[in-house]
Amino acid sequence: MRDDPTFVEQIQRDLQDVRWLGPEEIRSRARRRSQRKIVVATVVLALAGVSAVAVAAPRTSSPPAQPAASASPTRHEITTDALLQPADLPQQVDVQLSQSGLGEQVRLADMLSYCRTSQGRSEGWQTSILSRSQTFVPKRAAPILTQSDGLVTQDLFRLVPETARQLFASLDDLVAPCAEWLSVGPILTAGGTRTGEALHRWSVVQRGFAGDDAAILRDSLTLTRDLETGQPLGDQPSPILVAVVRVGDTVSVLRLGYDGTEAELVQLAVAAAARMCAAANPPC
Repeated sequence: MRDDPTFVEQIQRDLQDVRWLGPEEIRSRARRRSQRKIVVATVVLALAGVSAVAVAAPRTSSPPAQPAASASPTRHEITTDALLQPADLPQQVDVQLSQSGLGEQVRLADMLSYCRTSQGRSEGWQTSILSRSQTFVPKRAAPILTQSDGLVTQDLFRLVPETARQLFASLDDLVAPCAEWLSVGPILTAGGTRTGEALHRWSVVQRGFAGDDAAILRDSLTLTRDLETGQPLGDQPSPILVAVVRVGDTVSVLRLGYDGTEAELVQLAVAAAARMCAAANPPC
């Protein structure tokens, strides 16, 4: 560098041009820089505060709706607990015959069906979705029992709801053609088969005593007489009684296999309606 005095001289001249800050000016600039930092920090904190308020502010929209309570599931099967139980019967039983079916007709009485078809009319029965039937048989010594030995017979049907309601709405029209019907046919007697005649009078005698709807159908028939001689064939028969009761979409048909009364049949229908709640839609 000694060989290059020009370079040294240049540095000396540059250093002479440098302006050094005095102590007061250095402190003044330091204060201004600190103030700028404070202002910037304040703005940042202010913006952060606004953001926090915006996030934490309560929503003005309505709260979400609570989900509705789930509806009861639709029942399909007819379980045995929906049928009459032995404790519901007026007599003790120890045998119970039962069966189930699909698409069965709701047959109220075979004699009523015969009355209508003998006049060229349709039977008029509604068709069920499924059914369960049972016959309670009293204590007997006979080793073989059939439904004809039954104490009480019950048919329990599930129908389309509107069909179940229509069944009761049409009862009067159903029995009207058989309000006075003269039945003529073969009668088996001790002396052989004879031709007998009897007058049947079908009517709906009680309504609304059980479940959602109920009715008693009665056939008050006269003594059967020999068509040729006019002599009576047998004793005065008891009325044919049928109870029909509806609970929701289920319909029960009840018949007594002995000389029971209307009061007894009504009592059974009330018990049957309470049991039917286990299968009905909507639930009781």
